Amino acid sequence: MENNGIPFQTIVWSEIPKTEHSGTTGVAYWQTMEFEGLRVRYVEYSKNYEADHWCEKGHIVYCLKGEVINELKDGTSSVLTPGMSYIVSDNLSSHRSITKNGVHLLIIDGAFLNLSTQA
Repeated sequence: MENNGIPFQTIVWSEIPKTEHSGTTGVAYWQTMEFEGLRVRYVEYSKNYEADHWCEKGHIVYCLKGEVINELKDGTSSVLTPGMSYIVSDNLSSHRSITKNGVHLLIIDGAFLNLSTQA
């Protein structure tokens, strides 16, 4: 796969269409920018959101506003509040997001987090 790079650009998130994704409870709204091997999302989880699946994908997550509980399938959990981040590579944990009062996140993921594609 040839990487042609990403030219300088600004993203006006208010102009990016939202897609709706239902959780077991609540809803997530994604605004997504796609580049070769890279996805950048502004994600808003509603009050009382609980993901409807265990995620195995790698992410870099930055909390902008609100609070999110990151639950791992092994029973452990952590909480992100504004200014905090977490990072994980593909297939290294089963995790899901839960909110009480909603949260706004910047989420970055892509091929660079997949250990099997790295030499």
